[in-house]
Parts: sequence; C-alpha cells; structure tokens
Amino acid sequence: MSSVNSQLQSWIALTRLDKPVGYYLLLWPTYWALWLAADGFPGWKNLIIFTLGVVLMRSAGCVINDFADRKVDGHVKRTAQRPLASGAITPKAALTGFALMCLLAFVLVLFTNQLTVLLSVGGLLLAAVYPFMKRYTHMPQLFLGAAFSWSIPMAFAAEAGELPPALWLLYAANLCWTVAYDTFYAMVDRDDDLRIGVKSTAILFGKADLLIISLLHIMAFVFLLLAADSFALGNLYILSLVVAALFSGWLVHMARGRGREACFRAFLLSHWVGLIVLAGMIAG
Repeated sequence: MSSVNSQLQSWIALTRLDKPVGYYLLLWPTYWALWLAADGFPGWKNLIIFTLGVVLMRSAGCVINDFADRKVDGHVKRTAQRPLASGAITPKAALTGFALMCLLAFVLVLFTNQLTVLLSVGGLLLAAVYPFMKRYTHMPQLFLGAAFSWSIPMAFAAEAGELPPALWLLYAANLCWTVAYDTFYAMVDRDDDLRIGVKSTAILFGKADLLIISLLHIMAFVFLLLAADSFALGNLYILSLVVAALFSGWLVHMARGRGREACFRAFLLSHWVGLIVLAGMIAG
C-alpha cells in the first residue's frame, strides 16, 4: 500500500495537481472565449468539456515538460526533486501517461464540432513542442504563450462554430500576458539556467526584464481594450482592465529586487489578472 501511495504522490507531483496556479492560468482565458462566444453563460456541455480539457492538457504539458527536462532538472535547485529527475517515475511511464491524457482530451473534443477537432491537432503539436524549445531559442515562453492561448480559438469554435477576426485580439492579449508571467517564472531559475545552458526570456531580456514585462502587460491590455467594441463589452469590462493593469503593475513592483521568492510570488499571483478580466467580461 505504501508503494501505491508513493506512486500516486509522484504522479500528483509530476502533473502538478497539487499546484493549481498553472490550471488557473490556462482556465481563465479559456473561459474568456466561452463567455464571449456565447454572449453570456456558455452551455454546461462546453463548460465541462473545456474545464476537464484544461486539467488534462495542462497535466499532460507538465509531464512532457519534465520528460524533456529530466536530465537538467536535477541541476536546478527548484526542480531537483521532480519525479523524473529523481527516478521516482520512469521516462517510459511518463510518455505513456502523456499519451493517455492527450487521448482522453481528444475524446472530450469529439463531443464538440469538426472545427474544434481540427484545431485540437494544432494544440497538441504546440503542447508537445514547447518543452524542447528552451534548448534552441531564448524565447521558449513565446511557444508556451502560443500553446496556452490555443484554447481560446478552440473554445470559441466549440461554442460559436466560427472563428471571427476579433477573437485573435484575445489570442494576442493572452500570448503577451503569458510571456510576461512566465518570464517572472524564468527569473526564479535564471542563475541555474545560465550555469547549465538552458535558454529563457529572463536571460535574453537581462536587466531590461521588468521593463519588457511591463511592456508586455501594456500590449496585452491594449489588445483586450480593442476587443471591447467587437464583443460589445461595456464600462464594467473597461474598469476590470484598469484594475487588472494596476494589479500587474504591483506584481512588477513586487519583483523589483529580482529575488527568487519575490519573482516566484509574482508568478503565482499572476492568475488573478486573468480572473479579474473574466469578471469584467461576465459583468460587462
């Protein structure tokens, strides 16, 4: 029984089920798309499908990320005890788990429509490619943003059956926001990444990191503001953008000393930006 419990705990750690922030960061923008596509509360069917899909694909993304990093995680203070790095879970088992979660997510998509099914192929490719990008480019966060944002057109297609041009404003906003908050995350590991040769935006931006994070936040809010007319969003939505922008500025201020704990806390709190925007969409 202790062996079973140990394996269960290892899988929980591998999929980050015990660390829900990553799920929130993916879930709130997905809900943006569902609510705007439905012009109100979306159907329960799609709400359940995409909530479960977010859990499955974020978990699968964590598994393939740790598989890609299994030989370097042991050299990074924050990740040294991850199940693949420590040997608690084998690479073969991890790949099997990744495939199973992707399959379950695809089964969920089959309950939507043909356009969403076709879009899901792109989402799978982005999820599988992202973890390996840090070996080839200093912009792996851009690939993460593309992957995390792909739920937006998928959710919109599932609810509305079309992809209007305005939804790409949401995609662009989430892409910028994702690069911003994941740069906070990368700043936590910057010293270790420099030592072992892993690339990130935190390394690329250098001393301009907080300035560029701020600019990315501004770009995200500009895109979200431009979406207001297309989706007939009112003053409460605009107010939510103001509140979210102020909160984002506070996160940058929090990380001003660039300490590991402060940068990690800024990352952990970033999901509130997406929730505030969602509240504005629902109210506006």
